[in-house]
Amino acid sequence: MQQIMLMCRPGFETEAGQELTDRAAEVGMFGYFLPGKDNGLVRFVIGSGETGEELMQRLNLGQLVFTRDWFVVLGDCPLPAEDRVGAVIHFLRELGWSDDNVVRLEVRLPETNEDRDLGNFGRKWVAPLSKGLRGAGLMGSGSDAPVQLEILLLDFTTAVVGVSLKGNRSSFDGGVPRLRLPATAPSRSALKLEEAWETFIPPEQWLDYLGGGKKAVDLGAAPGGWTWQLVNEGMLVTAVDNGPMNGELMASGQVEHVRADGYSWQPRRGVDWMVCDIVDQPRKTAKMVVHWLTGKLCRYTVFNLKLPMKKRYEEWLVCRDILEEGLQEAGIDYRLHARHLYHDREEITCFIERLV
Repeated sequence: MQQIMLMCRPGFETEAGQELTDRAAEVGMFGYFLPGKDNGLVRFVIGSGETGEELMQRLNLGQLVFTRDWFVVLGDCPLPAEDRVGAVIHFLRELGWSDDNVVRLEVRLPETNEDRDLGNFGRKWVAPLSKGLRGAGLMGSGSDAPVQLEILLLDFTTAVVGVSLKGNRSSFDGGVPRLRLPATAPSRSALKLEEAWETFIPPEQWLDYLGGGKKAVDLGAAPGGWTWQLVNEGMLVTAVDNGPMNGELMASGQVEHVRADGYSWQPRRGVDWMVCDIVDQPRKTAKMVVHWLTGKLCRYTVFNLKLPMKKRYEEWLVCRDILEEGLQEAGIDYRLHARHLYHDREEITCFIERLV
């Protein structure tokens, strides 16, 4: 049976598997999942006869919340210590592999890998493996191809070999953007908003969404991690929180601090952006977001939903229904994306753009 390998945050394997099971059923494909044990890996087994490529043609990675990246599994390849490159070559030849299929490969490791030797090996192995595959006529030398060869090293003796499809895989290695926290940022939460923008806004449209001296509101702002990101984009920010804001941030002259409850405060006039990282009941946050969008208090919003430990996926479905039904009943045309980001923990991050 065909399999797809999912990569998610360790500890969220069940949520990723449940979600893909439901999403696959929506496009007429059925299967079951085999979750790893807190390693961030899930195997989804297609039981309805279709191929992994067919599933990826019907379903886009961007539609999944808990999966960071994925690839179609070709099989598990044993790696004898004496000739690991030769083992992969033999494995692909047995499949009838052609060099027309791929010009690039990616060597991955589980996020939970703590073996430095395996990590060093994985990085150094890319070059000799690529050279060996090209020499064997199993990998082309062009600059573009519809698929990318994926090698997931579980350990020194086993690799999961697969392929990912162009246009339907993460633009980040392993689905994780490599972001650095500047020393001037008031808190590490600043990385959440940056990752959200990197994930939900196409690079060529950043100026459209973030530039031009826009106005923003940060609900639950203190000490100012998200406000700091908004200020860096040249926005004028109203920071709403009863707690203290970072002094250096306030000295920028771009921030007005309003001491109030983030859930009850609202602007007299609509703004471009509303962001919210308040740790509270996710349904309460979802209803508040619907109020902001239907009242045209903002055009764009990024917000986090803190999920309960035992029913995280089910709670997301409830919150999604609150958002979608509330906006549809108000006649609001919108674009909604949600993702369990790398810098998230027990929360997921949502982006909504009001289109009308």
